[in-house]
Amino acid sequence: MVEIRWHSRAGQGAVTGAKGLGDVVSTTGKQVQAFALYGSAKRGAAMRAYNRIDDTQIINHEKFMLPDYVLVIDPALAFTDNITDNDKPSTKYIITTHLSKEELIAQIPTLQDKKDRVFVVDCMEISLSTIGRAIPNTPMLGAFVKISKMFELDYFLERMKKVLSKFPQKIIDSNMEAITRAYNEVN
Repeated sequence: MVEIRWHSRAGQGAVTGAKGLGDVVSTTGKQVQAFALYGSAKRGAAMRAYNRIDDTQIINHEKFMLPDYVLVIDPALAFTDNITDNDKPSTKYIITTHLSKEELIAQIPTLQDKKDRVFVVDCMEISLSTIGRAIPNTPMLGAFVKISKMFELDYFLERMKKVLSKFPQKIIDSNMEAITRAYNEVN
């Protein structure tokens, strides 16, 4: 089973990102869960979203997990939230930041022994320049596709177009650009 934990603030699209990923995964024949836990749900409040992906039926509905991937879409939460909580030796971290990987790791002691599993991408800048708003969920999906190697980029883009089909073409196109840029820029 692949388990993914998203660290975000309400309003940044983590729940939508987790559900979008779930929609794409469901087209592959795998089983998937996408859910979120948050307190007051006020815009800006810290929250977490989750995905589970498996070849067999998923009967675990607990929030507790040992994540394979931790996706941090709010840069401040890398410093204030316990993003390494319940990690395992293979957990990969994809963190939104304008800092270089080295600068980020130097400032977060809990990541210093995980250097080879930390990846950075500026999802905020990408979303602002492509979508026009600070909604970093789709850029984070692009970075996840690259790091996880779960999908080919073209396959993921085609499936995400279907997920976003209720929106105007301009929004779909800007999200496809955001996904592609993050895929190419994550390091």
